[in-house]
Amino acid sequence: MIDRNHSLPVTRQCLLLDVARSTVYSTEPKGESPENLAIMEALDKLYIDRPTRGSRSMKDALEDQGIVAGRHKIRRLMALMGLVAVYPKVRTTMANKAHKIYPYLLRALRIDRPRQVYAADITYIPMAKGFVYLVAVIDWYSRKVLSHRISNTMDDGFCVEALEEAIATYGPPEIFNTDQGSQFTSLAFTGVLHRHGIKISMDGKGRWMDNVYVERLWRSLKYEEVYLKAYESVADAKRSIAIYLDYFNRERKHSSLGRRTPDDVFFNHLPTSKAA
Repeated sequence: MIDRNHSLPVTRQCLLLDVARSTVYSTEPKGESPENLAIMEALDKLYIDRPTRGSRSMKDALEDQGIVAGRHKIRRLMALMGLVAVYPKVRTTMANKAHKIYPYLLRALRIDRPRQVYAADITYIPMAKGFVYLVAVIDWYSRKVLSHRISNTMDDGFCVEALEEAIATYGPPEIFNTDQGSQFTSLAFTGVLHRHGIKISMDGKGRWMDNVYVERLWRSLKYEEVYLKAYESVADAKRSIAIYLDYFNRERKHSSLGRRTPDDVFFNHLPTSKAA
């Protein structure tokens, strides 16, 4: 039904056919060689451990593991993965200078209840023969993953779908915080927030702590799930990651939550003092 050789862009075809863009995949998510996919997986692990690494330090770290790759290749692959070393901020999305950037609203804000602040971010997910991108929306206070979507492109469609699901299922927050990536500054994404009367907050440059709870989610997900698997297909990745995120919400206890689970804190809120 979707024709990639048609004169209309795939996104426009999906809109006309009322099909979610993030459900339309190529036979192979990306056409990188097995060698490059191995390098990308190594880069992802190095980035999760030390996100301040640029292409030079990545090259050195790869060589320490016996992997030889030139800086130009490393830079290209990092760009493809959405990895940008910004000191000390982690950036997994690229800004669009034509989009409006909103001020950061969480500085010194007391976050003391669920549904006060939601946050979203995107990360790279390696597969056996390609890779995809994952976006997640979390409740800042409880760390609960409210929704997620997987896509083989970095457009804003799958981010908007995750946002709309989170709001429809759990209600709108007072504030929604993201980085300044083009997916989150797009009119499609911010338009949903405006329609629900949600205040928009975006990380300032050099503030890597701004979205720290989502970054912690990525680390847990990758070390406890993704790096232990070699997903054979997008469907396999979607199924397995959904199972892990359900476990993360319902069973995985967090020391920062007093050894409670995100679901327990979200649905059985007890007043505590927390600051952003």
